Amino acid sequence: MAEHEIIIEVKNLKKYYPVRAKRANIFSRSKSKQAGILKAVDGITFIIERGKALGMAGESGCGKSTIGRMLLKLIEATDGEYFFNNVDVTNIKTKEDIKKFRKSAQLMFQNPYEAINPRFTIYRALLEPLLNHNIGNTKDERISIIKEILEKVNLKPVEMYMEKYPHQMSGGQLQRVVLARALIINPIFLVADEPVSMLDVSIRAGVLNLMKDINRKMNLTTLYISHDLSLIQYMCDETVIIYLGNIVEKGTTKNVLANPLHPYTKALIAAMPSMNPGEKAKELKINNSIAGPINLPQGCIFQRRCPYVSEKCKEKAPEMRKIEDNHFAACYRITLTENLRGPLEKRA
Repeated sequence: MAEHEIIIEVKNLKKYYPVRAKRANIFSRSKSKQAGILKAVDGITFIIERGKALGMAGESGCGKSTIGRMLLKLIEATDGEYFFNNVDVTNIKTKEDIKKFRKSAQLMFQNPYEAINPRFTIYRALLEPLLNHNIGNTKDERISIIKEILEKVNLKPVEMYMEKYPHQMSGGQLQRVVLARALIINPIFLVADEPVSMLDVSIRAGVLNLMKDINRKMNLTTLYISHDLSLIQYMCDETVIIYLGNIVEKGTTKNVLANPLHPYTKALIAAMPSMNPGEKAKELKINNSIAGPINLPQGCIFQRRCPYVSEKCKEKAPEMRKIEDNHFAACYRITLTENLRGPLEKRA
């Protein structure tokens, strides 16, 4: 296996939706006209290496989940290129090709209570992906695979859980079942969309430690989508910050979160609660009026909220620039000598 092998590579990936203007009334015969283009994802580029975990952070509606769905081929991209394990899967359409792809790329759902059919026992829920992908030649072989994956996610003794229904399990136990179902067909890529947001704080650490251990043992490539920067700091090797469908900052997690460069990244970190009651967080005042992703103004997409906006920002959008090793940002204000290291290191 080659060192630094790339599993996920996206180039200028876009997802646009046409927006129709509302009719004057429901009885109007005139056809609704196109009011604009909603740019859910607007030309993103990044890679994820084998065995690495990438964190994706940003406000609600910034396009994180849309990116995750495109990487799983649940929705088709409007434009751009997507390479999965060195294979161009941008335009695969046939059911056979999609099914083959899905065997290698799986999703860990956010809400475990809605992710599993309430009429299925845990055994039946885990049997479903084995049947769909023709894994296991006999019933006994499939039962053995199910028991093995339940042990891997620490649901022991396995016999105690196999015949239970979802409503008979706690949220933490059910999220482990969701993880087991995603991993039972041995994928090489996992998208975890807010994997612990529905769980009590007391059991989140256990699930995250389990996922970190499994990722290491299976050499699993993972995309974590989350609002929680502390989760990303703990779980991810690299981080990208998304704003209105664009990447505004990316790099190693340590660089991005300990030395934030883009004003938006600084605002996200400033909004994090501190574990130290005596520490007063440094607030970065930004405009709370969030621009919609339809018919965006010329120039920087963050200009309406940025406290440092200049005329240059309104004329042309800044390009992503390398600021230091493994650290890139799109902002005119950033200089190569700027150093604000420490926001998250002080909170650790």
